[in-house]
Amino acid sequence: MEFTASQIAGFINGRIIGDENATISGVSPIESGEEGHLSFIAQDRFADYIGTTKCSVLIVSEKLLTKDTYPMTIIAVEDAYLSFQVLMNLYKELQGRKTGIEQGAVFHETSKVGENVYVGAFTCVSEKVKIGDESQIYPHVYIGKNVKIGKNCIIYSGVRIYDYCVIGDNCVIHSNTVIGSDGFGFQVTKDGYQKIPQLGNVVLGDHVEIGSNCSIDRGTIGSTVIGNGTKIDNLIQIAHNVKIGENNVIAAQAGIAGSTVIGDWNQIGGQVGIVGHITIGNQVKVQAQSGVNSNTKDGEILYGSPAINAGEYRRNYVHFRNFTEIVKRINTIENSTKDKTSE
Repeated sequence: MEFTASQIAGFINGRIIGDENATISGVSPIESGEEGHLSFIAQDRFADYIGTTKCSVLIVSEKLLTKDTYPMTIIAVEDAYLSFQVLMNLYKELQGRKTGIEQGAVFHETSKVGENVYVGAFTCVSEKVKIGDESQIYPHVYIGKNVKIGKNCIIYSGVRIYDYCVIGDNCVIHSNTVIGSDGFGFQVTKDGYQKIPQLGNVVLGDHVEIGSNCSIDRGTIGSTVIGNGTKIDNLIQIAHNVKIGENNVIAAQAGIAGSTVIGDWNQIGGQVGIVGHITIGNQVKVQAQSGVNSNTKDGEILYGSPAINAGEYRRNYVHFRNFTEIVKRINTIENSTKDKTSE
C-alpha cells in the first residue's frame, strides 16, 4: 500500500514541512533508511539523521526541528514515537482480520464460540470452552475444558491453555506459552518427593500481553492472577498462586516464585529473580539481574543480589571495585603501626 505525506499527517495531526504529495510504500529503521520509506525520530541522539537519511518522509518530534526546510518531507508532531505507534496500529487494522473455522480444527459439542471468531487448523477446543467475539485463535492451539477466553483476544500458534483458566478481553498470548501448567509443589516423604495436586487455575485480566515461551503455573488452590494491562516478555516463569497487579512490565527471563504478591505499575528488568511469599509494592523498579528476597516499599528502585536500594548499591560498588587497593592500604597502615609499636 502507498500513502502520501498529507494522508499520514492527517492520521496523526502532524504539520508538514516539504512536499505533501511525497509517497511512501514501506518503513525503515532510521539507521538504514530507504527512498520511498517512512521512519521517525523522537530522541536527540538520532537528530543527525534528519538531514542525512534516505527516507522520503520522516515523522519528527517538534523539539528536534531547527530549520525551515529539509531534504526530505518532515511531518512534525509533539511526540514522534507515539505518533509512529498510532500509524503502526492503523496499518495493522488495514491488513484485516481472519474469521471462520479452518478445516482440521476440533470442537467439543458443548463449546461456545462468539461472532467473527477465527480458529485455525488443528486447534483443539475442549468441552464447555467459551470464546468471545472477534477473538483470533491460530493453528495448533490447545484449549482445555471450561476455559473462558474473552473478546478480541489473539492466541498464537502453539499456545497451551490448561483446564479452567480464564483469559480476559483484548489479551495477546504469543507462541509456545503455557497457561495453567502445574505449580512446582512436592512434599518430602521417606520415599522421596510426593506430588501435591495443583487444583487451581490462572486468571488473566483485560489487555494482558504475554510473550513467547512463558510458563504461568496454576494455583495449588485458588488462582494465579495477572492483572489488567500487565505486559510480560518472552521466557518468563510465574509460579503458582502469584498475584500480579495492574500495568506491570516484566522483561525477559525473569522468574517469580510461588505466592508472591506484586502491586501495580512496577517495572521488573530482565533476568530478575524474585523469591516466594513476599510482597512488592507499587511503582517499584527492579534493575536487570537483581535478586529480590524481601518485601519492598512503594517507589523503591532496587539493584543487586540480594537486591538493595539502587543508589546505595552504586555507591558501595565504587568501593568494591577499589577493594584490592583499599586492603593494600589498610595492610600498609597496620604494618606501619606494628613497626612503630615494636620500636
